[in-house]
Amino acid sequence: MPWRRWIAPIALLAFLAGIFFTAGCYYGSSSKAPALADNQVAPGVGPNAIANIVEQASPAVVKIDTVAPKFDPFFNNPFFRQFFGDMPRVQEYQEGLGSGFFITDDGYILTNEHVIDGASQITVTVTGFSQPFKARVVGSDYDLDLAVLKIDLPKKVPYLKLGDSNKMRVGDWVIAIGNPYGLDHTVTVGVLSAKGRPIDIGNRHYKNLLQTDAAINPGNSGGPLLNLNGEVIGINTAVNAQAQGIGFAIPSDTVKSVLNELMTKGKIVRPWLGVQVGPVDQNVAQYLGLPKAEGALVLGVVPGSPAEKAGITRGDVILEINGQKVATPDDLVAAVKNLKVGAQADVSLWRGGKIVRVQLKVTEKPAGM
Repeated sequence: MPWRRWIAPIALLAFLAGIFFTAGCYYGSSSKAPALADNQVAPGVGPNAIANIVEQASPAVVKIDTVAPKFDPFFNNPFFRQFFGDMPRVQEYQEGLGSGFFITDDGYILTNEHVIDGASQITVTVTGFSQPFKARVVGSDYDLDLAVLKIDLPKKVPYLKLGDSNKMRVGDWVIAIGNPYGLDHTVTVGVLSAKGRPIDIGNRHYKNLLQTDAAINPGNSGGPLLNLNGEVIGINTAVNAQAQGIGFAIPSDTVKSVLNELMTKGKIVRPWLGVQVGPVDQNVAQYLGLPKAEGALVLGVVPGSPAEKAGITRGDVILEINGQKVATPDDLVAAVKNLKVGAQADVSLWRGGKIVRVQLKVTEKPAGM
């Protein structure tokens, strides 16, 4: 029969269709690997991804050299002169090194405050220019360890965009660029190993840092920590001297919230009351006759502060500010942040077994307090 000659070809086509259908099921949606975040590249994918980002970002990273007077306890000391006379003494200086990066194409640079702290001279080395530039400090803040510098350039330069550090996840890839030990434009790669780290270095307390295993060493301070979009998600700040492979960076979202103020006012204006406070536990509440263990217990009052002028004293418990309930010391900190310098604030206190209300004028927090 003529139709029999088509049996073998039809069977072969059916067999091949079955293979393609099975392969489609295997590689289809049911077996798909988890989707990557928008700003991520899977390990092993895109072998030139890191190199491309570094090539684009590196020209915007600068080396910062500083010269600062070295502290001499005998220099201009009257007691010393009483015994040794006015013998000539030469002021000594110490040199410092750090990193930074352009945030505008006309020469504004972001770095750490500790990189330029106390410096009498700041110079910046820029890729493509044979001579370093003298820099001036536009604004700085000790508490956040941030500083903005400005150099005068003959032409526009590449700059880096601040990304969204809140969108970064633990395990995301990051790239650090800086000048560790003077080795300019050194690149290290790692992952974001933790978020929200509080650490203390010397007298400086950092409340909310990114942690990374990308190598960060002395000289890296002030340099950028980049995501795989080439955006700055952190400012490299510190290395843990007691551990290897652990570095820290200030989140870019912290920078965004204060950058305009640093550039226009030269500082961050913070409202304050001038009180040291602690929590109210059950024993304290019982001792003071408080119905509930809540509020911020005043442990001390700074002389000349708004709190002292308003009559707030040690032993008072702050319960409300402008109608906002204060259940813990953290609530008080949050409430004070929302106050405006120069404005009046209504404060409800627990004192002597009853609620007392006082008014105070909010002032700017003095530097170093």
